[in-house]
Amino acid sequence: MKKGTLVYLRAIKDEDMESMYRSCQDEELLYMTGTRTSFTFDQIRESYKRFSQDPSRRDFAICSLDSGETIGDLAILDIDLHNKKAGFRIALHSKDTWNKGYGTEATQLALAFAFEELQLNRLELEVYSHNIRGIKAYEKAGFKKEGTLRQSLYWNHRYSDEILMAMLRKDYDNRKQF
Repeated sequence: MKKGTLVYLRAIKDEDMESMYRSCQDEELLYMTGTRTSFTFDQIRESYKRFSQDPSRRDFAICSLDSGETIGDLAILDIDLHNKKAGFRIALHSKDTWNKGYGTEATQLALAFAFEELQLNRLELEVYSHNIRGIKAYEKAGFKKEGTLRQSLYWNHRYSDEILMAMLRKDYDNRKQF
């Protein structure tokens, strides 16, 4: 378990599935991630059972330190120990938890895990250009824009770019010094 002042990260449990399922029914959350697929409760449970057996990923529940309630989840995925890199994704399950610092702190805990425990050199992600809140949060955490896949998503009669962002170990180490 990784612990901050607002949230803690822990392994995903069966009781987290309901929160994950509800988040997969929210149109705005789906739009932010570009997810078009509808998932059943059983599909989500089976996916996380499979993920827990996959050595190339680590999935965590984001829990409120005050209530212990699951408020989101994050994953370090496609872990490539040979090249010391991985992907990253995070989701807060309810709009009620947005803009309260939970995602920022959960991301900081994930960065510490990736760079200090897994000893990675690079953590990368993709975010759509319409997800302004997400882009700002990633930049605040220290991720840098590296590239753009122009007009890679068509949704609601408009195109969005896919922005590639990453943080390197040296960026993480420099941020820790301040």
